[in-house]
Amino acid sequence: MSESALMGYHELLGMRVVEWSAGLAVVELMADERHLNRSGIVHGGVMTSMLDSALSLAGLYCKTPGRVRRGMTLSLTTTFVGPAGPGLLRATGRVRGGGRKVYLSSGEVTAANGDLLAIAEGAFRRRSGSESPEGIPE
Repeated sequence: MSESALMGYHELLGMRVVEWSAGLAVVELMADERHLNRSGIVHGGVMTSMLDSALSLAGLYCKTPGRVRRGMTLSLTTTFVGPAGPGLLRATGRVRGGGRKVYLSSGEVTAANGDLLAIAEGAFRRRSGSESPEGIPE
C-alpha cells in the first residue's frame, strides 16, 4: 500500500488506509475528543472527509511499485443516518461505474459495532496520466 495514499489533512485528522484494491478502499479513524462538535458527537465534516477519501481512493488503486494514481472530487453528497461517538470509525468506498477519466463511487461510514452512521455517493476525476492502472511515477 502506498505510504502517500493519505497525507497532510488526512494525517491531521488521523485517518489511515486499512484496505485498498481495485474498486475498493477502506479508511479508518479513531475518533476522540478532537473530532467532536459542541453536541459531543463526531463532527459531520470528519465523516464526510473519511467518505471523500474512501470513495476517491476506490478508483485510484495502483499495484505498480513506485507509481501512483491521482484524482480529484467533482461532487460528493453525504447523508447522515446516526450519531457517532468517540471510537473506531470505518469508511468503505466502492467504484460503481464510470470511464477512464470520471468514475462514480458510493460508500458508508460505520461504527465499530457495525451501526450505519453515514452514506455517500460522488463523482471523481482521475488526473492526467492516472487514467491507466499503471499510474505515474510517485
